[in-house]
Amino acid sequence: MITRRDFGKFATATAAAAATGMAPAFGARINSVVNGVHLGTITYSFRDLPRVPGQNNIDGIIEAVTACGIGEIELYSPNLELAPASAAKPAASGPAYGVARTAPRAPATPEQIAARKQERENLRTWRIETPASYYADIRKKFDNAGISLFAYTLGFNNDFTDDEIDAGFRQAKALGVDLIASSTNLAMAQRVAPFADKHKVRVAVHGYANVLDPNQFGSPESFAKALAMSPYMRVNLDIGHFTAANYNAVEYIKAHGAMITHLHVKDRRNKDGVNEPFGDGDTPIREVVRHLRDTKSPIRAFIEYEYPGMGTSVEELKKCLSYVKDALA
Repeated sequence: MITRRDFGKFATATAAAAATGMAPAFGARINSVVNGVHLGTITYSFRDLPRVPGQNNIDGIIEAVTACGIGEIELYSPNLELAPASAAKPAASGPAYGVARTAPRAPATPEQIAARKQERENLRTWRIETPASYYADIRKKFDNAGISLFAYTLGFNNDFTDDEIDAGFRQAKALGVDLIASSTNLAMAQRVAPFADKHKVRVAVHGYANVLDPNQFGSPESFAKALAMSPYMRVNLDIGHFTAANYNAVEYIKAHGAMITHLHVKDRRNKDGVNEPFGDGDTPIREVVRHLRDTKSPIRAFIEYEYPGMGTSVEELKKCLSYVKDALA
């Protein structure tokens, strides 16, 4: 896990690199385009960064993204939201992220259930009432660091109210982006689509490997249903999950590239298999990014670090980035 001491190391290394000309000067753009392919990451990849109750962790995200040499991101909403009081509590012991547990979790107590419900209501109120200036200031921080915001990640789930959905679109506009990437379902997408029309902000639905539930996104047919809901609906294709669902990512991109805004690049086994370090799974990462290169596609290739690595998220994401760069060489 990345500690506050690691934050200090990031900041020191970044400052030293800038002083020697190895990092961009204040406000200069970080360039992570390789042979015409825009490489970046979703900031969910840095979920091991510590969170302080009552604060966001944007500064830590900027340090981590800068340390990786990445110039374009999809900003994960919890990074800019104020961490709840439960963020101060140590994580429960257990296997690394992505590794199956051998025993079920203990059921939540009534007190824990009540606390989670209250945290959810607090978050809803905060989203609706926080002014646009809060998000504009966050955008300035990324601009000053030389990092471009491509999309805002907001998972529209079943407990969103209409006011909360509307607030999500206002957040995206205040951040200066015209794209929300969302892990959602078909029923929620139908509720979200009119807000996309109203705000003229695109929504890219993100799929998983669950193709048995007709309310979930994952199959080409489910994506087609989303695209028919509004001219502002798009696809955020996760090529790892798409592979785990036994579909061919290269062929889908060839057929529907105009409706795909960006990819989440990870390596999974097919047949709903596990996440693997890049190169060890069945996802055709090399073939996908080379297709983007050879066709001069504007589709972004954003790394999502999700396998249970041995290092910090920064260390592991650098490995993933190196793998993709080698594929594009």
